Amino acid sequence: MKLSPYNLCFLGFGNVNRTLVQLLRDREPELRDRHNIAFRITGIASRSLGWIANPEGLDTHVAQPPSAAIPLKSSQTSGDIKSWLSAARADILFDATSLNVQTGQPAIDHIRTALEHGAHAITANKGPIVHAYRGLRDLAAARGKRFLYESTVMDGVPIFSLFDQLPAIHLKGFHGILNSTTNVILSEMETGLTFDEALKKAQALGIAETDATHDIDGWDAAVKTAALITVLMNVPVKLVDIQREGIRDLTMQAVRNAKRDGWPFKLVCRAQRTSVVDPRGVEVCGVKASVAPEKVLATSPMGKICGTSSYIYFETDIFPGLAITEENPGLYATAYGMLADFVRAVT
Repeated sequence: MKLSPYNLCFLGFGNVNRTLVQLLRDREPELRDRHNIAFRITGIASRSLGWIANPEGLDTHVAQPPSAAIPLKSSQTSGDIKSWLSAARADILFDATSLNVQTGQPAIDHIRTALEHGAHAITANKGPIVHAYRGLRDLAAARGKRFLYESTVMDGVPIFSLFDQLPAIHLKGFHGILNSTTNVILSEMETGLTFDEALKKAQALGIAETDATHDIDGWDAAVKTAALITVLMNVPVKLVDIQREGIRDLTMQAVRNAKRDGWPFKLVCRAQRTSVVDPRGVEVCGVKASVAPEKVLATSPMGKICGTSSYIYFETDIFPGLAITEENPGLYATAYGMLADFVRAVT
């Protein structure tokens, strides 16, 4: 039986979505034979390429837009995206655009437009979860589509989908190391580099961005913490409510001394359910959350995390401790999370 292919559109065509295209091609036989999924790429949009669409399929190995492409535009507005999705007859949107910490835009509008168009929306951008999760979730349900985001925290590790498989469980709290850039910088400082020298080395290795402010000041870790709280604990949280401290003020000597004493510094994310009684005598539940450098025991699971690895420990009412460690992931791990979401969306 010939399968009807899903039309795939990629918004943002940097490292993540390019790697996803390669992974989809590599796994195409397995997707077809095991999951009865066929696909074709009908839309690509980026700042450099503009808006490209062809419902018959695009040659992703060709850098220049084909003749059937939408004319290039200079800005990415929701109107442009609507026309692009329609021209590509999109069934799936893969959003790998840049994070806007403060508002989550324009990724929120990207995803909303895709859902209104009638496409499943899959994102690696944390902003829409933190700033608009419930609205996008409800819109997806109303349209009979999926809004999925496994690649937003710990790359492709199945954190969000894990809890889909744990019905009626209550998450009481979590802690972990969720930002690999700071982990690398701290590891380099332990060898004797200053903060600035360690940052430059991380940038030279391609681990840190040219502007690493989001990482070193704790914003990236705070956004990931907020995403986990919002989805897994079902408590909307604002970034200003998360106590945040980065690693910028740590000195090389302090980091080296901590390592020598067996209590290395790590940038640790924490969240814990709380309950207080308001003046009316009503119990109000919430979450207390923080991101800050902490000294952790070197022989503990967090103390052993180094390089680009990540770690998270969940406390639940059924499982007192449930931990996940991700060892030095690459781009394929992030891309895999989006591929797995694709399979979940259509099967």
